Amino acid sequence: MKIFKPVIMASAMAMMATGTPAATGQNVTKAPGGKFTPEVLNSFGRVSDPQVSPDGKRVLYGVTRIDIAANKSNRDLWVMDIDGKNATQLTNTPNSESNAVWIDGGKRIAFVYKDDKADKAVNQVWVMNADGTGRQCVSSMKKDIEGFSISPDEKKIIVISTVKYDTRAVDVYPDMPKSDARIIDDLMYRHWNEWVEEIPQPWVGDFDGMQVTNLKNVLEGTKFESPMRPWGGVEQLAWMPDSKSFIYVCRKKVGKDYALSTNSDLYLYDLASGNTTNLTEGMMGYDNNPVVSRSGKIAWISMEHDGYEADKNRIFVMDKPGGTKVDLTADWDYSVDAVAWSPDEKYLYFTAPYHGTIPMFRINVANKKVEQIAGGWQDYSGMIPVGKNLIVTTVQSYSSPAEIYSVKIGTKPAAQLSTAATKLTAVNDELLASIDPISCRQEWVPTTDGKQMLTWVVLPPNFDPNKKYPSIFFCEGGPQSPVSQFWSYRWNIRIMANHGYVVILPNRRGMPGWGTEWNAEISGDYSGQNMKDYMAAADYMKKQSYIDGDHMGCVGASYGGYSVYWLAGHHNNRFACFLSHAGIFDLRAQYLETEEMWFVNWDLGGAPWDKDNATAMRSYREADPKNFVQNWDKPIMVTTGENDFRISYTQTMQAFNAARLRGIPTHMVLYPSECHWVQRPQNSIVWQREYFKWLDRWLMPDSEAAKQAAAQGK
Repeated sequence: MKIFKPVIMASAMAMMATGTPAATGQNVTKAPGGKFTPEVLNSFGRVSDPQVSPDGKRVLYGVTRIDIAANKSNRDLWVMDIDGKNATQLTNTPNSESNAVWIDGGKRIAFVYKDDKADKAVNQVWVMNADGTGRQCVSSMKKDIEGFSISPDEKKIIVISTVKYDTRAVDVYPDMPKSDARIIDDLMYRHWNEWVEEIPQPWVGDFDGMQVTNLKNVLEGTKFESPMRPWGGVEQLAWMPDSKSFIYVCRKKVGKDYALSTNSDLYLYDLASGNTTNLTEGMMGYDNNPVVSRSGKIAWISMEHDGYEADKNRIFVMDKPGGTKVDLTADWDYSVDAVAWSPDEKYLYFTAPYHGTIPMFRINVANKKVEQIAGGWQDYSGMIPVGKNLIVTTVQSYSSPAEIYSVKIGTKPAAQLSTAATKLTAVNDELLASIDPISCRQEWVPTTDGKQMLTWVVLPPNFDPNKKYPSIFFCEGGPQSPVSQFWSYRWNIRIMANHGYVVILPNRRGMPGWGTEWNAEISGDYSGQNMKDYMAAADYMKKQSYIDGDHMGCVGASYGGYSVYWLAGHHNNRFACFLSHAGIFDLRAQYLETEEMWFVNWDLGGAPWDKDNATAMRSYREADPKNFVQNWDKPIMVTTGENDFRISYTQTMQAFNAARLRGIPTHMVLYPSECHWVQRPQNSIVWQREYFKWLDRWLMPDSEAAKQAAAQGK
């Protein structure tokens, strides 16, 4: 379930939220007085999608900038030398360029762009010279192109665009053209953040460098989705080296069958015959993200069990289509995020959550030996091999947003892997330097079942161990997603610490990076060991001399929001206040309100009417937060987006209503235009302001928020 004005009122809220008058609702280039405000957070350049030129000498990448006043974002393209020098902006246009790749031996660049001045303003494929000149639209799709992939010989192209799904009222009743009724006969009629009225499918056609022609829908006449919503993109497509066939990922199911299953497969499509071959038939879980070597070897990540979306991601390979499938990670007990072939095909590089971070590894294809090649207290994302021993990647941490780095393989001993990466971009250095620095430490917390749990502890600027600090206890979502060194533009750990809080982030049961057993212990047991882990971490941290044990707040989103609700009924005075975003409050209602039924079947154990299912009955009895509202005794704030179809906004309203009826101090913020995440810039800033206003009121007695609440008798 992973999880993002009146001037006088805005200024008043800014004073309460940041302790400084500098929060103005405008972008900034320098942090006011060293303070990390919501405006500062939204002023960072968001670096993404590096692409190395064919000659290995340049890197193409994107930088997204937020315009707070206009309430929008825009992504422009940049290029630099492979050593980070001579960074140059290539585009400066009204709309975003995306999916940019080198073509024509590095002489030109292809990308997706929407020209508002066109007759039909939709995303199309464009090309331009490598210096940014000579922009030209080369496609003419009627609907948005969501992404594309050009064949190795650059004569063919796959584009992703949507087709109509299911029936509209006007289809049945042509005399009612203004009716907006949805006529529904099966499940999966909505998904995450959209009513399913269109689905993506791959189209393949000719490309001569100047024009895209003869496009054919590979899944014409079907209701099958490829790439798979909501996460899938061009990484679910892969060309074979001869450009005569390609692989696409698809879960060839619809309606109820789709809602119950995670069984996706890799399909090989032959351009000449139009024939399709299932390469992973009989493999029952997610098969995803194929990568093909220069000689045609295929690697992909694969889950074993149908219906378990958080299963171990294994690395599988076959030496050719239809060849023997080999699990390279059968003896490696961790879950992989992404893979890339080394140029000599002896290794597969990959990233994976591992002990509270996301390092970079490689596995020897011949002997299956795994070795770490880059690490430290930071997260790596994406890998582009360059030559024999260089990889271009992005790196982030609690202290810094993503920037582009290069990693030289084998140049550092294991003890120095944290210094193996060299920073290439400095998009955010100046702004970061203006913010008061924070620090981070690891605490190893004894659990109730005799194990050790890593808990990240992030300390505020100018930390004094002789003082006592209020703290924020962070509950991760997912529920099976890692608490690593992530950088978020909403749940941002640095802004919390910069605000004067110690931030506590336990790696409780159910998180990847600690082996498959640790990860699986949360399934069917939401109220079990993972909640004991949380309370053990809270008790441990309260004993630290620098923690103000009376002022610890508990926060989280999605499963983290569920955790907040459950802990609110069981915390035994551990926490002073709570804050839940998009949390599950009523498990029985959640079972029938959500869309991906495989998730609730696996994680809750089954349906609430399955009375003979002991796991499910325990979930609805012991793990359902609404069953323990009578124990709520501390203030609670709740937020959600009204377009959230993963965890309906009605869950949040139930929690708010229950707290108010019980006389618990409570506060609710609803976002009509947001989904499971708060993404629009001004909504993001409002979220941050309300977040800190609430926490300051209950955790910082001398704060402006607390004083104002006291003056108003709240």
